[in-house]
Amino acid sequence: MTKNLGPRIVIALDYAEPKLALAMVERLDPTRCRLKVGKELFTRGGPELLAKLRNKDYEIFLDLKFHDIPNTVAGACSAAADLGVWMVNVHALGGSRMMAAAREAIDKFAKPPLLIAVTILTSMGEQDIREVGLAGLPAENVARLATLAQSAGMDGVVCSPQEVAMLRSQLGNDFRLVTPGIRPAWSAKGDQTRITTPADAVRLGADYLVIGRPITAADNPIAALEMIETELAG
Repeated sequence: MTKNLGPRIVIALDYAEPKLALAMVERLDPTRCRLKVGKELFTRGGPELLAKLRNKDYEIFLDLKFHDIPNTVAGACSAAADLGVWMVNVHALGGSRMMAAAREAIDKFAKPPLLIAVTILTSMGEQDIREVGLAGLPAENVARLATLAQSAGMDGVVCSPQEVAMLRSQLGNDFRLVTPGIRPAWSAKGDQTRITTPADAVRLGADYLVIGRPITAADNPIAALEMIETELAG
């Protein structure tokens, strides 16, 4: 069965000020993209900002990467569901009991958000993995954590596009794969180390593509979005 994914492009609103994020969304289209709100923007704008974005008909990925004791994470995920977000995430490194508690908490809602686990940050390479004491290559850690996340009831994981094909093969077609580190060929690499183009990510099996600066830093953001849509269609 084909998944009904809706808009696959999730635009990262990596702004320090809510007014800048709101100015950007006025230049976009909620029928063609979703929005990601991360730690800095949410800390400054809070639930009030999310309400403003939802009032403009945008679906929101609240990217706060909850990682704490199970009871605390369960409460945080419940609060996120109360805010009406489309997707929320936790750290898989928090373990299966933490993830299961988050699952139980949001399943109490009539329309729960997608619950996604973060595996290994896309900014981390082999040296970074070794520095924090994890054995093996980044891809090996991603595979282990993604399998743990699926067994704990997560809807999917955030992963590098370079691990998408592996995870799609191992975890099946219904498990959602959310991929940052997406850079069109015409854009700058930035601080991501494990990246690929939008078309390649989808071809490999990605469901949702988190894209920030290639769109938000463009002179014409909607034209940049259209270029990516054309690439995906082709």
